[in-house]
Formats: sequence, structure tokens, C-alpha cells
Amino acid sequence: MSDNPSPISNSNMNGNQGSSGLWRRLQLWVNIAKVTLRDPLLRFTGHLTVLGVIALGIWAVRLGWDTLPVTAAGGQALEEEAPAVPSFTGEALVSGPNIRSMSLPTYPAGGPGRGGVLRSAMLHTVFPERPRLDIITYIVEVGDSLFGIAENFNLKPETILWGNFDILQDNPHKLAPEQKLNIPPVDGTLYEWHEGDGLNGVASFFDVEPEDILQWPGNRLDPSMDPQNPNIEAGTLLIIPGGRRELISWSAPRITRSNPAVAKILGPGACGSIVDGVVGTGTFIFPTVSQHLSGFDYSSVHPGIDLAGNEGNAIFASDSGVVVYSGWNDWGYGYVVVLDHGTGWQTLYAHLSVINVVCGQSVIQGDVIAAMGSTGNSSGPHLHFEMMHDTYGKVNPWLYLP
Repeated sequence: MSDNPSPISNSNMNGNQGSSGLWRRLQLWVNIAKVTLRDPLLRFTGHLTVLGVIALGIWAVRLGWDTLPVTAAGGQALEEEAPAVPSFTGEALVSGPNIRSMSLPTYPAGGPGRGGVLRSAMLHTVFPERPRLDIITYIVEVGDSLFGIAENFNLKPETILWGNFDILQDNPHKLAPEQKLNIPPVDGTLYEWHEGDGLNGVASFFDVEPEDILQWPGNRLDPSMDPQNPNIEAGTLLIIPGGRRELISWSAPRITRSNPAVAKILGPGACGSIVDGVVGTGTFIFPTVSQHLSGFDYSSVHPGIDLAGNEGNAIFASDSGVVVYSGWNDWGYGYVVVLDHGTGWQTLYAHLSVINVVCGQSVIQGDVIAAMGSTGNSSGPHLHFEMMHDTYGKVNPWLYLP
């Protein structure tokens, strides 16, 4: 027996080894294909499934399968029609004792879901207005009032009076169409500079500091100038921010039965004779049938109230007293009656159309002394009513009328 293997045995062995190598190579290629193609195949399968579901849904809608019958217990289909969907009331509609169906609310046009903060298209840039620094001129129109003009320019009525003393003389009733008024940029007053004036003295008179005048940009003054000897040209109109002064009284002074002649400065209605008579009760009633405001209320530049009414309405004596003024008033009041009540009180009735009493006459509380009108500087029929006391001066009538 030889130690070498036979040729047949070697051949078989080599063949088996060749088949085994091919099989391993095939398995390797299969494993590589599984790894590299698994993710694309999964994605393709997922996309195909989604498209299939969408297509099935569209097909179901076209066939009307999107509305399924509501079934009761036991599976029997209910043939009732669903109730109409209501307008939005804040709650969903629930029908049936066992909650068989539910309808969502609908929203009316402009209702919930359409509100919120909206942004409008801005085709240009809006720049804020700069504060006004200079005096402007305003021409009074028919129907204007001192209080309305002041409100339009966001100023106090006193500012308009203080800035136009040469025209209005602190009297709102002197306002007339076509007048040219100075309108300051801020509350305060105006002052026309005179030769020899000192800035300290002017500031002290108007109760401000010299720096308030020097530093106001609209005055165009050198802030470093000497307040004692300022180089300001005579006739220069200065703005005095925050400046104030006492208003000259434009209404009736205190007229007593013992000295009625003091009212001569007011006009031809002044009484000259000293007359004694009835004394008041110290209580007051409304001087006309209306108790509503029509025009201006009581203020520092309007020391009375304007009561509503029609031309010819009766005007009553608010308390008993003696007539100490009866007739025309030159200061914008028109026809006026003033009563002295003998108790330290005086009442005034202005803008009358007719006067029913004469100087020195005694009247009783509630007597008809005149008729309502619109004489003098008045924009319409009303009664201007004032009350004055020897101790308290002019007072707010609302505090003393019932």
C-alpha cells in the first residue's frame, strides 16, 4: 500500500472545495443585498401604503361613504335626520337622551375666529408731531366760545384770556367773530417787553423763574444773558410758560341797596337812588323752570352757571330782595337784573329778553322778574346766573340751589 492518495480522491476533494466557495460567495452577495436594499424597500412600501390610503379616502368621499349611519344599541341603523347645525351659542348641540349625535358650532361672519388684532397696511412712515414752540394766530368764527377754543388747542381758558388782554380784557363775553387771537404753545401767559424792563421783575410778576423765560426755545433768547440787564428789544412778545396773574373781574361787582351807584361802570342799567325794602329768606330756588346746564359751568373765568331754556321762559327771583340794577350791561351781559337780598347775598340774571322790574322795586321769592333771552354776547337763549356774598365773594350756585 502506497502512502500517496489516489488521483480520484484528490479530484473529489478539489470539487467539493470549489462548490463550497461559490456558495459562500452567493451568501455574501445576498447578505450585502439585504443590507443595502432594505431601507429603500421599506420607504417605497411605506409611501405606497400612504398613497393607497389617500386614494381609498377620495374614492369613499365620491361614493358618499363619508357619512356613516348612527346606530342605536343592538346595531340597528337610525333613519332620523340629524338636526340642523345651529349658529354659535357657545355650546355644541347634543341630541337624544344617550348623546346620539353632536354637531359643531358654526361662526357667523365677523364672529369668533375672525377677530383678534389686525394690522393695516402702512404705505408711508408716520412721524410724531413735534411740540409747538411758537405763538400762532387764530381767527374767531361764528359759534366759537373761549372754552371751545381753549379745548381745541389743549389749553386752559385763562391762557387764552391772558394772551389776548388787549382784545378780550379778561372778559369771555367779548369774544366775537373775525377777532385775531394769539394762541400760546403752552399754558401760561404772554408779555410784551418794554424798554427798561428787567427779567427778574417780569418773572416775579408772573410767578415764574427767570430761567423759565430764558430757556423757552420759542423765545429765542440767549440763556447766558444777564437777567438784570437783558438785551431784549422793546415790543418783543415773550412766552411765559406756567405764568399766571389775577384776572380782572368782568362781571358785576357787589351792588348793595345802600350804594347802587357803584354799578355805573357796568352800563345804563345802574340804579342811582338808595332804596330799602324786603329782606330775603337766606334760601334760594332755581331762577327758571329748567335745572339743566346749557353752555358754561362755574369756573375761575366764568363765575356763574348758564341754565338751559327757550326764548321768553320766565325768570324768577331766586330769593326776596330789592332791585339794584335793571337794564343794559355794556360788558357783554345784555339786559341784566341784579337783586340785593339784604342778608349779604346778591343774585344776578343776565342775557334777558324782557325785564319786568325797575330800580328800587321789592320782589318776593318766586316773582317773575324777566324773560329768558340771548342779548349781549350770547350764542343762544339761556340764563347766566351768579351769586355773590359779602364774605365769600362769588360762589358756585350749584352749592346753594336745591
